Amino acid sequence: MKITIAQLNPMIGDTPGNLQKLAEGLRIAKEDDSDLLVLSELYLVGYPPRDLLERKWFIDRSKDAIVDLLALSTKFPEIGILVGCPTETGKPTGRGLYNSALLIEDGEILFTQHKSLLPTYDVFDEGRYFEPVPATIKYEGDTLIPGIKVFKYKGETLGISICEDAWNDPELWDKRLYDFDPIEALAKMGATLLINISASPYDVGKDTVRFRIVSNHAGKHKLPFIFVNQVGANDELIFDGVSICVDRDGNPFEIFPPFVEKIQTVDTETAGVREPYIPDGQIASSHDALVLGIRDYFKKCGFSKALVGLSGGIDSAVTIALAVSALGPENCMGITMPSPYSSNISAELSENLASNLGIRFEDIPISDVYKSFKDSLAEVLEIKSPDEIDVALENIQARTRGTMLMAVSNKLGYMVLATGNKSELAVGYCTLYGDMVGGICVLADVPKTMVYEIADYINREKEIIPVDIIKRAPSAELRPNQKDQDILPPYPVLDEILELYIDDGKSIEEIIEKGIDEKTVRWVVRAVRRNEYKRRQAAPGLKITSKAFGLGRRMAIAARYEL
Repeated sequence: MKITIAQLNPMIGDTPGNLQKLAEGLRIAKEDDSDLLVLSELYLVGYPPRDLLERKWFIDRSKDAIVDLLALSTKFPEIGILVGCPTETGKPTGRGLYNSALLIEDGEILFTQHKSLLPTYDVFDEGRYFEPVPATIKYEGDTLIPGIKVFKYKGETLGISICEDAWNDPELWDKRLYDFDPIEALAKMGATLLINISASPYDVGKDTVRFRIVSNHAGKHKLPFIFVNQVGANDELIFDGVSICVDRDGNPFEIFPPFVEKIQTVDTETAGVREPYIPDGQIASSHDALVLGIRDYFKKCGFSKALVGLSGGIDSAVTIALAVSALGPENCMGITMPSPYSSNISAELSENLASNLGIRFEDIPISDVYKSFKDSLAEVLEIKSPDEIDVALENIQARTRGTMLMAVSNKLGYMVLATGNKSELAVGYCTLYGDMVGGICVLADVPKTMVYEIADYINREKEIIPVDIIKRAPSAELRPNQKDQDILPPYPVLDEILELYIDDGKSIEEIIEKGIDEKTVRWVVRAVRRNEYKRRQAAPGLKITSKAFGLGRRMAIAARYEL
């Protein structure tokens, strides 16, 4: 069968725009004499639509889009369309919706497959909106399986599944979340071709896991497998695409590129190549994911220009460099805002960085504003000396800078990018309403040690970020001779603890057993717990690791538990 794969970037709620892109896929399918056009999970409405699914008007628009798609399909009567969308259950109880795949041809819905496995972990909450596939049916005797079916189409028997349905192969996991494997059921029903439509978000290393899942299913059941994934970014989530086509032995014959839209026709009779799958390096893919995340967040939110406060440090340098890659230098601006404790080299390095990037650059000192704050608050804060400095006065400097950035944003229409990294956000080494201001935090899920690796990647061909910025000891420069390591553990140690505690869910005792200093471990864990309230107020952050702050990590602020 010739199948046209549409790895596209849908906009949540924009059914007319999504249909327009689908129509381009049909035109290409027609040119290639294709049998079937395949799109991603919930493509018509975009993924994830979240609580829009609870609005009747939104579901009505989705139904209207299906009607429009049926009409469109009559213009391409020889081409089938497999597309994801919500459908109503028609039942008086339950959530009222299925997450469905529709097979459409020449104005008719030939077949509908509903999603069996609804993920409710990390960033997923599909049990909040959807019902799983309906009542079980008997298969070969007394064996009960969910009511999924195969469908004969153009000489093939299609086994259609949706995203999570493919993620429960018992041979791949030590602990399975579900007691049913939809892919195995489809194979037993006589499928000759497996197709999975997905909206599987990016995180570091996930492309390798996906390939292993798809390849294993194909090899196990001796069936070709077509996996079609969404691309693009929606809020915190970044979708990398990397759609996969493998033969009946699990060998790939087509793997789509990451982070770009692509429509291409493949032939399922193609023999794959018996070679190991080698994806892009993790730093390169993380870089490209962040660039896509920025670009789509701006485009889909109606912004075009980015503003970054440049401190002469690594985080702001990497943030503005990523923004330039996403939006172009003409749409980016950097502002340095030296305080009484800023070194001259910080402003110089910021200016050099701006020059290398070709962006607009402004130097706006905050010393006079800071002095005014101190004078106004001297009595209340019991400031006894002009040279006195404490945490409250440090934070005044950060909040003054935040006010400056937001003033420029309001007046000139720039979106401020917050520059904090995952390590700082984890332990609260950041200032509410200060350096945390922004419409989005680009590095919120990037550990400090990884920030340096991304900086080196940005400089892989020529020096864009001045080497002196990379080599400098990190400092907030809010008091004389301040260094991050005066307060924080060394970043390699801090990041190791954070990965074990946040990403892997290890206990204090388990982390200490790794040979890490107990006092340091306990300090880090306490800091993470103590600063939940800050992170709840932080800008949305782009997700690139297996466990990011925000959507996929839900912790109580007011809580007491043993540390």
